[in-house]
Formats: sequence, C-alpha cells, structure tokens
Amino acid sequence: MNSSCAFTVASDTAMVAFGEVLGGVLSTVSRQAAVVIYLQGELGAGKTTICRGVLKACGHSGAVKSPTYTLVEPYELAVATVYHFDLYRLGDPEELEYMGIRDYFEPGNICLIEWPDKGQGILQTADLELTISVIPAGRHLILTAHTGQGETVVAGVRSSLAESSIRGITISKDAQC
Repeated sequence: MNSSCAFTVASDTAMVAFGEVLGGVLSTVSRQAAVVIYLQGELGAGKTTICRGVLKACGHSGAVKSPTYTLVEPYELAVATVYHFDLYRLGDPEELEYMGIRDYFEPGNICLIEWPDKGQGILQTADLELTISVIPAGRHLILTAHTGQGETVVAGVRSSLAESSIRGITISKDAQC
C-alpha cells in the first residue's frame, strides 16, 4: 500500500483541471464506499482550488468557497455527495464528534478534508492524501494512497493524465507511479 504519484502543475487553471481528473475518478470509486481525501499544504497552496475541480467534475457549476467558518460545505450532486471540510479554525478535535462527523463517511460520499491534522484522533483514516507544495514552476503535488480504494484512484488519475493533453500538468519522471 501507500503508493504515490507526483505531478507538477503550472497554474491555477491546471490545478482546477487536475481536480477535475481526480473528481472524475473519485465519482466512480465512491459508489461502493465513501472516499476520504486529506488535503495538505500551506495557506494559499491551492487546496480549495483542487476542490473546485473535483466539484466541477461531479457536476457543480456554482462558486466554491472554503468553509473555514462553517467547517463543512455539502454539495449534493448527481454523481456523488461531496463534503468539503476546512478544519483550519477547529479548536478541538472533539468538536467533530458534536457535529456528527461519522455520518459523513457513507457510501456514495466524497469527503475532501483540508487541515486534517486538526481532527487527528477523530477523523476516519484517509484513502488518499494530496500534498501540495508551492514551487517556482507552480505547484508540486504528491497523491498518496493509503487503502486499496486509494490505490485505484491513484492509478486512475495517473492513467487519465497520461492519456490526456491537459496543458500545465506533468507527471514527475522520478516518481514511483
């Protein structure tokens, strides 16, 4: 387990496109079980930008804002229900229990979780972890699988990107993917 694939993404437009590819794969995988994705990166790295792409791939056409103050923003879409969590302002992981966090992890749901370290000990284990780093050329993304379901997603994203001609996204040559 724990296979990973790395990518270089040149722009915000390419970040949304990466999110769309990820969302397309997630929407097919989430039909059997909930898919939990931890989004890691500094403030402004592009976590919410990736979420925009995932939501767009699942059929959402409106604005996407980070749920920093509400903790979670639900999107009930035709292909999946997507829950976008932003735990940046979470004071104590126990607050997640009060909001019924376990109810979100149902089959058919995609849970995108920004700042998952704030919910440590309460959150369900991630199927996938997407780590975003700012680099001079844009962003460096590492997509890591932690479950069999995560392995399926990593393989699907890599395959989709290898076959596509999306400008601004490069599969890292030195990555084991």
